Amino acid sequence: MDFYHILNRGVEKRDIALDDGDRIRFVSDLYELNNKKIVANPLTKNRHTADRSLLVRIHAWCLMPNHYHLLVSPIEDDVSNISRFAQKLGMGYAKYFNEKYSRSGVLWQGVFKKIRIERDSHFNYIPYYIHLNPLDFSMPEWREGKIEKTSAALEKLQEYRWSSYLDYVGKRNFPSVLDTGTLADILGSAKKQNKVIGEIIQDSGQAHKSKVIEI
Repeated sequence: MDFYHILNRGVEKRDIALDDGDRIRFVSDLYELNNKKIVANPLTKNRHTADRSLLVRIHAWCLMPNHYHLLVSPIEDDVSNISRFAQKLGMGYAKYFNEKYSRSGVLWQGVFKKIRIERDSHFNYIPYYIHLNPLDFSMPEWREGKIEKTSAALEKLQEYRWSSYLDYVGKRNFPSVLDTGTLADILGSAKKQNKVIGEIIQDSGQAHKSKVIEI
């Protein structure tokens, strides 16, 4: 099974989600547009269908104000499914956003980025990197490995709904979006995950890895 880091940012680094309604819509699109049978049309009502044919497995995700991160693997090892899903997600959400805010033009800064995870060290780090992104709001020094109080950082992460972190530490959030089967065994218990998070945000050697995979 091959894994890919998918990411994109708002044009000119503008925000792509302005309120919780937008954030809920993005999460809904992660679920509903991950389906070969659904088109990326925000005007289509009752898009939800029980008879889904997935394009990708979503293993981890995070929505930030002006960008998003996904860790995915293609169904049946068909890499073209990743592009199909990312295109549907980008187009569908952009159409929704433009209609809601009476705007026109592009929402994204360009074509989404698709990065194949080729090294074990990258694979083991990327879920944590994705889940740590929300610390940029209040503790940006995590990227330098300079967080002194791990407990304060964990509290901030647990307050942030718009990622897969909560689902992996046993707090149901948006479980229907995720395929947790692969990462659950690797990440382990909430206690183990939080221990690793503490090691990352207090170790400049590990934290600096975030700069290698940032947009």
